[in-house]
Order: sequence, then C-alpha cells, then structure tokens
Amino acid sequence: MNTQGKVFKYPDNVDTDVIIPARYLNTSDAKELSKHCMEDIDETFVEKVAAGDIIVAGLNFGCGSSREHAPLVIKTCGVGCVIAKSFARIFYRNAINIGLPILECSEAADEINANDKVSVDFNTGVITNHTSGKTYQAQPFPEFIQNIIKSGGLLASLKEVE
Repeated sequence: MNTQGKVFKYPDNVDTDVIIPARYLNTSDAKELSKHCMEDIDETFVEKVAAGDIIVAGLNFGCGSSREHAPLVIKTCGVGCVIAKSFARIFYRNAINIGLPILECSEAADEINANDKVSVDFNTGVITNHTSGKTYQAQPFPEFIQNIIKSGGLLASLKEVE
C-alpha cells in the first residue's frame, strides 16, 4: 500500500477544531463536513487537495477533542497520509479506527516543504521526497494495523473476518 501526492504543511499543535471547526458538527455526513476541512488554517485546502496528497505537520497533530470527525474529514478529502513529528493520542487511535494512514517522522516533518512531491511506502515506512531527492525512515505499522487501514478502518476489517 502506497500513496503519492503534493504536500500541505502545517505547524505544531493543529487541533481538531482547526481540522474540522465545531460550528459545522450539526451533521455527521463526512462528505458535507469535508467541505470545511482545515478552513480556519488554510482557506484553500479543500479547493487544492487531491487524492493521495499528504499533510505534513509538527508536534501534537490532532490535539483537542476526541471526536472521530477530524481524521474522517481528512480521509474524505482524499488525503493519502498524514506525516507528523507526533500525534495526539486520541487522534492517532481514531485515525487507525477509520483507516487514515499516519506516520511519525520528525526529520521528514522538519525537512519536507509545502508543495513538495512525496510518496510513502506504508509497508516499509519509507518516505521519499521527489522534490529534494531525500528519503526518510518512519516506523511502519505492524501488519495487523496495516490490514485495518487497508480495509478502510476497524469496523470494515472486522466485517472481512466474519
């Protein structure tokens, strides 16, 4: 499983209210919610994001509330992966539960720039910046978590077992 796309870069402590502002949580429709993804930090994100694109961020990405909407709207927008120095614990868990690939890699988060072309090999954890020619090594998820993500999330993976 891999993804490749352009990078959207964000700072430390991007919280769930920035990812999906609470004022829009009067619906649970992921498609409708995704129209507002990142709008308080990047007004043009939803206009520019394409399938496979990658969010790169600093420390504590996804801090704030425990709602699953944050990783869900990122995934629904077509983002192929989020790479950060670190993730808030509940965002990390929610991302796996809904099938959003995430990787922690401080060096990549520091050195990859907005609009760089990047690919990620989820099996090996290798992140390649095609713009700079540099590669980075993140810790890949164990096979059972990769299977959850490949299935589209925890519930979908459990249905496959039945």
